[in-house]
Amino acid sequence: MGLFDGLMGNATQHSNGAIEKELQDVLISNERVDLAFKLVRDLVVFTDKRLILVDKQGVTGKKVEYKSIPYRSISRFSVETSGHFDLDAELKIWISSAELPAESLQFRKDKNIVAIQQALAAAVLQ
Repeated sequence: MGLFDGLMGNATQHSNGAIEKELQDVLISNERVDLAFKLVRDLVVFTDKRLILVDKQGVTGKKVEYKSIPYRSISRFSVETSGHFDLDAELKIWISSAELPAESLQFRKDKNIVAIQQALAAAVLQ
C-alpha cells in the first residue's frame, strides 16, 4: 500500500537513517533527522535544526531543489484537512512577517498531515 499511497499523493513516513544518508551533503555535521515523509519523489524532512523541503524535478529527478527553513524564521502555519468533496489536505507556512505563505504543500486524503502538523508545532513552539 505504500507505493500506491505515494502515487496517489499521500505522504509516507520514512526511516530517519535512510534519509540522513540521502541528505548527507545537505545536513551539517551535528544535525540529525527527527522525522521524514516522502511524497512520490519529494521529501518533507524535520531535523533538530530546520525544515528541509526536497523537490526532485524533471523526468529523471536528477535536478533537485533543497529548500531549508530554519524553525526560528517560521512565524505561523496552517493545516487544512481534507473533506468529503475537497480531497486535498494542505499545509501552509509563513516566514517572518510575510503576508503570503512562503510554502504551500498539498496532500491527497492524507492521514499523515496530523503528524506533520504536530512535528512542525513541536519544532516551532519550543
